[in-house]
Amino acid sequence: MNYSSNKAIYLQIADNICDKVISGEFEPLARVPSVRELSAAYEVNVNTVMRSIDYLAANGIIYNQRGIGYFLCDNAKEKVLNIKRESFLKGEIRYFFRQIQLLGIDGEQLQSLYNQFINETNNQQ
Repeated sequence: MNYSSNKAIYLQIADNICDKVISGEFEPLARVPSVRELSAAYEVNVNTVMRSIDYLAANGIIYNQRGIGYFLCDNAKEKVLNIKRESFLKGEIRYFFRQIQLLGIDGEQLQSLYNQFINETNNQQ
């Protein structure tokens, strides 16, 4: 995984795990790979992965079954989607709208580009 310097590595790992939840790679109630397995997969220190695990647990995405490991909550996908939506609507969309305004892109152009994007992604599936 390539890490960005704009965000803490543990958050980037948590985001990657969340992406896997959304994509269905990690299914509800499934066991999450161990901290050591994740550490090897992401090529980071065990403590960094543990911070990611703590973050995901604090947000109700995973839970610990003592002595067995970590598991996804049954509503993990919905929680991840809500967290990502909230983050997008609070931060990223303002930057997006500002760029549209600065570039002089009107609503009609934006709607056309969005429809084109939707058609392309639907055809790829």
